Amino acid sequence: MADDYGGVVGAFPYAFRHSESWLFKCYVLVGALATGIVSLFVAFGLVVLIGATAGVPGGSLTLSRSFYVLVGLFVVAPLVAPVLFVARRHRRTGSEPRYDLSLALAGFVFMASVYVGLVASVPAELQTPAEPFTVGPVTVSALVPVVQLLYDLPAIYGLVPPVACAVGIYGIHRLLR
Repeated sequence: MADDYGGVVGAFPYAFRHSESWLFKCYVLVGALATGIVSLFVAFGLVVLIGATAGVPGGSLTLSRSFYVLVGLFVVAPLVAPVLFVARRHRRTGSEPRYDLSLALAGFVFMASVYVGLVASVPAELQTPAEPFTVGPVTVSALVPVVQLLYDLPAIYGLVPPVACAVGIYGIHRLLR
């Protein structure tokens, strides 16, 4: 087929061209950007980790390097999954705006959940006090208790929102397919 996509990278333009949902098209662009940024952070972080531990013999450090890459994949995979699911569906059965819209929403919620998870896992010595902020003439203070609650949680709870949302992306795909 001349219109077929050629793997993960080709799925992005394919899904963008074939979707009728503007929100999903927006997700394709934002998701591609987020995937690129996360991939760069993981790659640069791995280079720094290898550089910092180059003189130390293998063993547990090799495991930590592999774990670092695995964590990066666990963040990138759910970012890419909605695009891959939609591209595959459009190639096989055609368009359904509800499916595209639902996966776009799930993808954006996953992005927000990664941020929430990061805030919840900030070490106590790196936390900055939560304060109201001003946007134009409006002062927003509703997020202060939310941020404080996230700071007060044990760091392991930072895994819960991204994992739940990643499972939700797959659940939405299975439900609507």
